[in-house]
Amino acid sequence: MVEGWQMRQRGGRNLKELSVRSTVGQILKFQSFTNEWPWTWTAGDFDEWMLHLVAVKKFAPTTIRMYQYSIKAFCSYLCSEHYGWVEECMSRFGMHPVQVCHEWNTVAHLQDYEGLPGRRPMSREEIQKVLDRADQIVEDCLSAHRKGALPAYRDATMLKVIYGWGLRINEAVHLDETDFYANPHAPEFGRFGVLQVRYGKSSAGSAPKRRSVMSLHPWAVDAVRDYVENVWPHVRTKNSNALWVTERGTRTGTQELRKTFGELRDSLGMEHSLTPHSLRHSYVTHLVESGVDPVFIQQQVGHAYQSTTAIYTAVSGDFANKMMHDALAKLLPNPNIESGAE
Repeated sequence: MVEGWQMRQRGGRNLKELSVRSTVGQILKFQSFTNEWPWTWTAGDFDEWMLHLVAVKKFAPTTIRMYQYSIKAFCSYLCSEHYGWVEECMSRFGMHPVQVCHEWNTVAHLQDYEGLPGRRPMSREEIQKVLDRADQIVEDCLSAHRKGALPAYRDATMLKVIYGWGLRINEAVHLDETDFYANPHAPEFGRFGVLQVRYGKSSAGSAPKRRSVMSLHPWAVDAVRDYVENVWPHVRTKNSNALWVTERGTRTGTQELRKTFGELRDSLGMEHSLTPHSLRHSYVTHLVESGVDPVFIQQQVGHAYQSTTAIYTAVSGDFANKMMHDALAKLLPNPNIESGAE
């Protein structure tokens, strides 16, 4: 059954190997919990497992829904008349698989965003503190003649690129030096006017989505230009254009980036809920506060729907106050009109 399910996922749906292994792992966990075979599973077994995941494992709603989706899809596959498992089980065991996931025992998707409430965009001041702290580490290494100045410079520049172009973590670590191009409409940026993202978030069964991100921040362009011209030639590996290279000569990974950001965040006493992805949230929020067109922002960050971009937006108090005053100016009576006049 599992082998057939894997073939359907890999071949028919063309899903990534990681997604297939994750789904199979959840199916096997349910089987291990019940100690029963799929043709004997019941809705009661499923309810007990869900109670265990919620009360004991304390999984988040999004994780619970992912587990439920995997079991529901697997049961639908087993119950389908196209694959013959119902007839096979009836002939062998006198019973057959049934769907154990129903509307009344699965989590409903009631809102667009279900992430932790503590995850928020960072203010401009917080962004500046993080980037300044990263730069200070570089200066400290150079002043003390310690090893680590080049890796520290790499990390500081990578964080600036993530915020400066609104990238996801995986998009950032897969950048090559050759992913930057000139933009004829912004000659002041030189060959860093456009960033070609090659590893954008993919949809189910599709290859990573590509998109072009226009350069908007001169300070970010200056930072990456300085890194490419003065640091990257000393750390790059032969036959590779990887922009971020570790001391071992490999491409910097997402875990290393999270660790670097976490150390900077903790040294500044910021909330532990802040992650490198907060830089991307901040990019969207700050563009909105600057009055940039929402459709352009959507294209910049690679969202299929504007509603997704809206989830990222959490404008500052100053911006909200300005919006409030603008709204009041339109709603309140004109003070120049005499009292009682229409």
